[in-house]
Amino acid sequence: MLVNNNLYKKSSKSQKIRCEICANYCKIADGKVGICRQHKNINGELFDESYGIVSSLSPDPIEKKPLHHFLPGTLTYSIGGFGCNMTCLHCQNYMISHEYDKFSRGIKITPEAIVENALSYGCKSIAWTYNEPTIHLPFNRKTSLLAKSQNLKIIYVSNGYYSDKSLEEVLNFVDAFNIDLKSMSEDFYKKVCGADLDIILDNLKRIYMEGKHLEITNLIINGHNDSSDEIKELCDFVVNELGPEVPLHFTRAFPYYKMKDITPTNPEILFEAQKIAKNKGIENIHLGNI
Repeated sequence: MLVNNNLYKKSSKSQKIRCEICANYCKIADGKVGICRQHKNINGELFDESYGIVSSLSPDPIEKKPLHHFLPGTLTYSIGGFGCNMTCLHCQNYMISHEYDKFSRGIKITPEAIVENALSYGCKSIAWTYNEPTIHLPFNRKTSLLAKSQNLKIIYVSNGYYSDKSLEEVLNFVDAFNIDLKSMSEDFYKKVCGADLDIILDNLKRIYMEGKHLEITNLIINGHNDSSDEIKELCDFVVNELGPEVPLHFTRAFPYYKMKDITPTNPEILFEAQKIAKNKGIENIHLGNI
C-alpha cells in the first residue's frame, strides 16, 4: 500500500526517500526498507509492505493494555502488527517486532472485518498494541476512522517515538494512549532502545496538551533504570510537565530477548517506586507483573 506522500520526501539528488512516519526519519534507498522493515522504497515511492497484515487479534480487558482509567471494566479489541521503530534489547514481544521471519505468520484482514469483529465481541474500543502501531499508520488510520463511525474508541499502546507529522495525524483519531516511558536517561535510550529520549518527552507533552487520555508505563529493569534518583526524575516529569492526575504504571521486567542476563525485578523496588510516586504527588499509581 502506498504511504501518503505527506509522510515521506523524495530526494532530488538520489533515489533515496526520507520516511517521516517516525522519529528515525530513515533515508531509504530504492529497493530497501527502513529500520522498522515495513516501509520500502519502490521506484521512488514509499510502500507499507505489511498493509492489512496483522500478527494477532484478540478481545481483552482494557486493563491489560494497561489502561485503568479509560472505559474501565470494558473489553477492547487488541490488534498487533509486525516490526518496530526501536531496537530494545529487552523487548517482550521480539517475536513480532524483530524476529518475526523466524516465528510468526501474518493474518490478512480488512478494516471492515476488524470493526465487525470488535462489535461482535461487545468491545467498546480498538487497541493498536503488541508492536509499535505508528509504523502502520495508513492501515491504522483507515481502520480507526471506520471504527469511530461505529462509536468505537481508539487506543494506542506505543513507545511514543513519533515524527511531528505522524503525531499530528495520530492525534486526529486516537482517544487514549499508554506510552512506555522506558527511562529518564538519554544514554539508556541510545544504548538499549536506539532512540532519542527528548523526542519522546516532547511527544508526551503534546499528547497531554491536546487533552487526550494518557497513561504512562515504566518497566523497571535491575541495574539499568531502577535507581531511586531516576524514578524521582520520572515522577517529577509527570507532575511538572504533564499533571499529577496522569496514571503511572510501574512494571517488573524479566530476562528476555537480548537481556537474558538480568534478574527479574524485585517487587520491593516497585513498592519503593510506588512510595516515591505517591510522595511526589502522583494520584494514580499501579504496579504490574507482580
